[in-house]
Amino acid sequence: MKTFRTILALIAAISMAAACAPKGGDAEIPILAWYSIPAEFASEETYKELADAGFNINFSHLGKLSEAKKALDLGQKYGVKIMLTCQELAADPELAVENVKDHPALFGYFLRDEPAVGDFPQLAHWADRIRSLDDKHPIYLNLFPNYAPDNVLGCTYPEYVHRFVEEVGLPMLSFDYYPVTVDGIRESWWSNLEVVAKEAKEAGVPFWAFALSTAHYPYPIATMQSLRLQFYTDLAYGAQGLQYFTYWCPTPGIWDFNNAPINEFGSRTEVYDLVKEMNKELQARAGVFMGAEVLQLGHTGDTIPPGVSPLGKLPPQVSSLDTKGKGTVVSVLENGDWQYLMIVNRSLDEKVDYQVAFNVPVKKIERSGKASKVAPSGSYTLEEGDCAIFRWKK
Repeated sequence: MKTFRTILALIAAISMAAACAPKGGDAEIPILAWYSIPAEFASEETYKELADAGFNINFSHLGKLSEAKKALDLGQKYGVKIMLTCQELAADPELAVENVKDHPALFGYFLRDEPAVGDFPQLAHWADRIRSLDDKHPIYLNLFPNYAPDNVLGCTYPEYVHRFVEEVGLPMLSFDYYPVTVDGIRESWWSNLEVVAKEAKEAGVPFWAFALSTAHYPYPIATMQSLRLQFYTDLAYGAQGLQYFTYWCPTPGIWDFNNAPINEFGSRTEVYDLVKEMNKELQARAGVFMGAEVLQLGHTGDTIPPGVSPLGKLPPQVSSLDTKGKGTVVSVLENGDWQYLMIVNRSLDEKVDYQVAFNVPVKKIERSGKASKVAPSGSYTLEEGDCAIFRWKK
């Protein structure tokens, strides 16, 4: 049975979905810029640049309420919502919330990053104080990935995620995980997605996930292939919000942050153009993913990552699927009157050849969002990290 906090989270999630519903029936993915425009760089030019890159939620680490209010005004001008944080939100939530809750550019409130279970009671109390003043905007924070040690989390990882949902009860479940390293892809990424997707589905709340856009050891400079791999895998598992770490480069220090979309001096890098292209591609296909239910998910390949299941029997509309190479993530999604077969190449260094056959008329959803007619059966190649999406009437 759901706890009272989980029921509150479910109600808030429904309210959030209604508040975020796109105008005119066009789906839109929430895309958040984590560690975004610093207060000293806040201007019409930088907020326009953020919007031009395809971000619709800004999350700047701001210090003062006055800086947060300036961000709200700039965000409103350029169609960007603000995930709000400031010192006053922690020290005097009532003061902060009363000052911003009616602003049209407010998306929600950020509490803190990567809490341990020992932090959950204080976070639940803080969230309750905010919710008592504003129950229309979501409250948000990020959970650790599963490679954080148990002694840091305070328990095992599945218990950590479950207890967060039950004890803190926020309207979305967000976790960070950066799978692409200089040594290859971390294998525990997919099992992390399994845990989070399962808990989110049982609680009836959406989950949000990340891609890494700022290099720092042991993570390389982002490529189009690495961005596609991360985001399309997140979406295959049912993610309903996407986040970049980071948009603006944090001051290089012990982590040696570098090659963010915007460097620490406020200038674009080559990654800015990749992110802009990625966001355009994601939004072109948003109608596939927003509000979709994952009906089936499994992995193919000679080697299946630990903690996940091999692909089982596909729905009757798919008569066969045969993949080569290092393997794929295969997801069957349902959204409104349509069902989708989504295939994601798990590799960043090898293409995947596959053959697929259908028993019903199908169309392929291109990167542009266009639905193109395809033959009932065919052979295809997936680029590194890329995905293919086929659609049929349910």
